[in-house]
Amino acid sequence: MKIKAVLFDMFDTLMMIEHNHEFYIPSLKAMFYSLKSKGVEKTFAEFKKAYTKARVELYKKADLNNEEPHFNERVAKTLQFLGYNFSEDSSIAIDATFAFCREFMKYVRIDKDSKAVLLQLHKKYVLGIVSNFAIPECVNELLQNHDIKKFFRVIIVSGDVNKRKPSQEIFNYALNKLRIAASEAIFVGDTLDSDIKGAQEVGMKTIFVERRLQKEMELIKPDETVRDLIEILKIIN
Repeated sequence: MKIKAVLFDMFDTLMMIEHNHEFYIPSLKAMFYSLKSKGVEKTFAEFKKAYTKARVELYKKADLNNEEPHFNERVAKTLQFLGYNFSEDSSIAIDATFAFCREFMKYVRIDKDSKAVLLQLHKKYVLGIVSNFAIPECVNELLQNHDIKKFFRVIIVSGDVNKRKPSQEIFNYALNKLRIAASEAIFVGDTLDSDIKGAQEVGMKTIFVERRLQKEMELIKPDETVRDLIEILKIIN
């Protein structure tokens, strides 16, 4: 069947998280200072302990069904463990989430081949993104800032739909929005267990961008493997 769409993973596929994910502590501190400015009188050590507990508790349940609660929920539960009662929709939770996001974005750069690849593919195919991330607003802002959001017909982020790869639901959200069959799409991603396995299970062809060694390499076989994003143009065309 003729290919009509190319769907991409976001992080470490189209955009690279630099410095071995060193964003974590600076981003937590940005969130902490946001909360502190709103009257949360705790030490960073107390905050970090509560945040870790909140994240573990949320994902203990979410991981069973490949769910992805929005980051605001994580902030609200952190505040709850610190003795404060704020909902995930409160301005204090939303502002803390954006503080984390703004710091995180400092550690993200666009892959050197992304724009060239998207420009060429956009001429012939419908493009989309299916990304695991708890802050959908952050994904959209990064795409906008790097002037590539315009290439995508659909952008599905796990924190928006409460499903994360390799769940079939998140891939089907994108396919249904595009009104195409799985057999008419190719998925490009950098993780074998989430991107490649998940896309294959819904019936999509797959291209694995090999950024690092992964233990699943002997168990999960992508249709094609590349080292650099630019190589997918030859494969797809």
